[in-house]
Amino acid sequence: MSSLVERAKVAAADGDWEQAYDLLAEADPARLNRADLSLLAGVAYAAGHFDVTIETWERVFAEASAAGEPLAAADAAVHVAMHLLFDTAFMAPVRGWLARADRLLASCDPSAVHAWFAAVRAYERLLSGDLATARQQADRAIGLGATHDRAAAAIGHVASARCLLLAGDVRAGLAMLDEAGVAMLSGELDPLSTGVVYCEVVCALQALAQYDLAEQWTQAMERWARTNAIGSLHGRCRVHRAEILRLRGDCDAAEHEASAACEELRPYLRRELGWPLTELGRIRLQRGDVAGAEQAFREAHECGWDAQPGLALVHLAKQEVELAIGSIRYALAHPSSVPSKEQPPNTQLRRAPLLEAHVGISLAAGQLDEARLATEELERIAARFESKALLAAAAGARGKLCLASDDAGGARGSFGRAAELWNEVGAPYEMALVRLGLADAHRAEGNAPLADLELRSARSMLARQGSPARVTDAPEPVATTAVFRREGETWRITFAGQTARLADLKGLHYLARLLGEPGRAFAVLELVALERGDAASTNVTGDAGPVLDARAKQVYRRRLAEIEEDLEEATARHDLGRVEQAQTERELLVRELSRAVGLGGRDRLASNTAERARASVTRAIRQAIERIREQHPSLAEHLDRAVRTGGQCSYVPEAGAIRWQV
Repeated sequence: MSSLVERAKVAAADGDWEQAYDLLAEADPARLNRADLSLLAGVAYAAGHFDVTIETWERVFAEASAAGEPLAAADAAVHVAMHLLFDTAFMAPVRGWLARADRLLASCDPSAVHAWFAAVRAYERLLSGDLATARQQADRAIGLGATHDRAAAAIGHVASARCLLLAGDVRAGLAMLDEAGVAMLSGELDPLSTGVVYCEVVCALQALAQYDLAEQWTQAMERWARTNAIGSLHGRCRVHRAEILRLRGDCDAAEHEASAACEELRPYLRRELGWPLTELGRIRLQRGDVAGAEQAFREAHECGWDAQPGLALVHLAKQEVELAIGSIRYALAHPSSVPSKEQPPNTQLRRAPLLEAHVGISLAAGQLDEARLATEELERIAARFESKALLAAAAGARGKLCLASDDAGGARGSFGRAAELWNEVGAPYEMALVRLGLADAHRAEGNAPLADLELRSARSMLARQGSPARVTDAPEPVATTAVFRREGETWRITFAGQTARLADLKGLHYLARLLGEPGRAFAVLELVALERGDAASTNVTGDAGPVLDARAKQVYRRRLAEIEEDLEEATARHDLGRVEQAQTERELLVRELSRAVGLGGRDRLASNTAERARASVTRAIRQAIERIREQHPSLAEHLDRAVRTGGQCSYVPEAGAIRWQV
């Protein structure tokens, strides 16, 4: 066994997480000592076995408690709480594990474990909407971390910054984010802590609509993530990048990043999988793919995520105005209590996009008074948070309201201001939309030439971004020739004047199929069947095994027991907010278990092989692109942008045709 563990340590040091995990599994986890269990927990997380990570830390907690070692037991409890918080956002189990750690730490001298406890507690309070206590705990993490653990201090700085920002103290919050960034860039933090800080800095800036700063940090995170990201961090980086790409008008690349993020994050995230799914829905809605947007938003909702205002905007796009107005009214009247570190609940920043959508939906429903109230509230929020993007959104809302109120001059001024701000932000889609409004304002004033000028400009901008209004008279691009061909047991790949040779991989076969027919969407079962040479198997049905395996069901039941304990305590304390949160979490887990278990406790089977094929094909294609990256980075970057995976796979290159010889 010892030789397997030593080999696992070497593999982990080299970043070969799957190999390290397989070696530790072969060594028999039941016989690992506590130090090696800590290694297994970290390796399992990096390799995508999230539930094994939680189980392993729970075992460390039990063994340390039995051995009378309170500090080691508290450390394990804090690790369980941290992973549950960042990757599931189920607060009831987090509170339970933090309570265990708190009791144990009371008898221990200050240590790194105390610093991490304070950092995780700060985020638990932040996600529950208790900004005052969150700030106190964040400051405690900073103070203890300065002496005992710089990583805990850095995360404390980010938590404190987010509290300041959400409270409206923008300048102090941004200054605090800078402090966290300095610690991160020092290179002294471990990969997991570095990635968490990167992700949290970008989340804070994107929530504030400070897109210029968010883009700079996203680019820095991308460079770091190429070689250092572990666990869910690479997928999280993709979501941030997708939002920036959407803002910049590159929806093809944005959809690719968001779709890839969904695939990468499925092994880790539970409810928070709604975050990348919602971004995917926003991208599709911007592209005019209403059906695809609705699918993404509904899947996010099924995860327990608040998918508004996306679902309301889908109703509006489908001209279901009554459904849209009812949906957005409900969302505003019943703010979500669902916690998320990407979108902390019950804050004005979370309310802003709901208000912006409410203006357009109310006007479509002929409800000018509602639109006026929503516009005024949005303007107050934008002024408080000093964000150009929020100010632009508020100016655009005011323009729509003025136009509907027959104030053409006011509409012209507001739309013009919005266009200037969106131009400064660098958001061509939003700028095109307000230019359409500006054209309407000029026309209402009787200035047809200026109206036509703005209309042509807006349509041209939308066409360049791939909106449904395509430019039809653009010259056909000249195709360049590239090679992606199997020769014996190797592949010869030539692109942009550079040739690479790779050993055979299944993913290369799939890529060759996609490259050979650009633009065609292949169902994953079709791709598998083509490679097997069995066209008939594209219609294969049958079961894909249990919806939840035995381990997952055990985990869900443990979480349910922890939620019941939290609910009982919250009820006794008359903490209505905590009761509501725990009930929501219980309902979500019960729904998941009922979906997986039928009458008599029998497992429900997945309805067909499509889900298994989707995961297998996606993984094979991604592995092939990573192998290509080792020899031909520019081609890998091109494939990152142009290859789409999921239930359907396709190759959709950007402007400038490429003729592949396959």
